[in-house]
Amino acid sequence: MATAVAAAAAATALYFTNPTNPGSWLPRCPFNFLTGLDCPACGSTRMVYALLHGDLSAAWHYNPVMLTAGLPFLAWLWLRWFRADRKGARTTPLPPRVGQVVIAVGLTWAITRNLIA
Repeated sequence: MATAVAAAAAATALYFTNPTNPGSWLPRCPFNFLTGLDCPACGSTRMVYALLHGDLSAAWHYNPVMLTAGLPFLAWLWLRWFRADRKGARTTPLPPRVGQVVIAVGLTWAITRNLIA
């Protein structure tokens, strides 16, 4: 329950904070700051901000892979965890293959987005 409250609080704070404005209090991606390259998650904060404001096309522009693959995956993980928690059970570990796929998709997206930028 505390996780859901924290997520709702973060979404509320993001709703009222435009990360696309220069001088926003939200920090820059550390990977981007250090390397000048976009990480697989770069643009995700702006994507969520756009989604919270109902702008699907801007969300797509900021990070299409996180929008189409990352958010459904995170929703699935959240539901999986929530169901186990409701039953008083522990969530079973994910198969290693899931982590390998996540890493492969992330690396492919990071390389692709930096080559086409």
